[in-house]
Amino acid sequence: MLVPGSAVLRVWLYTPPADLRKSFDGLSALVRQKLAEDPASGQLFVFINRRRTQLKVLYFEQGGYCLWSKRLEAGRFYVDGRGGDRRMLSWTELKLIIEGIDLSSLRRFKRFEKGRNHSLGRPEKV
Repeated sequence: MLVPGSAVLRVWLYTPPADLRKSFDGLSALVRQKLAEDPASGQLFVFINRRRTQLKVLYFEQGGYCLWSKRLEAGRFYVDGRGGDRRMLSWTELKLIIEGIDLSSLRRFKRFEKGRNHSLGRPEKV
């Protein structure tokens, strides 16, 4: 399983289909040109092929690039490609995509978010 360092701040999904014959240099160029991000920033960049049967994750750790790949023998990865060339994912969303769970069919429940005004014991007014 994919286990990058604990310093990962963001996970970016490149939503258009990617040519996964590309390796380190090709995918890092895609990150620079299409996502306008620095591939050596420590963030994770996720790419999925046109048939949605293969996924690659590019990230940079101390000392060099890492590339994690998964090819499905049956089924597809479920991602929503609408809304631009990139989408920020949480670590949990990435794990759900890898496990074959469609994120659009999930129901999200309210959770604590750091920085929001929360009062103890009282429901938050929205």
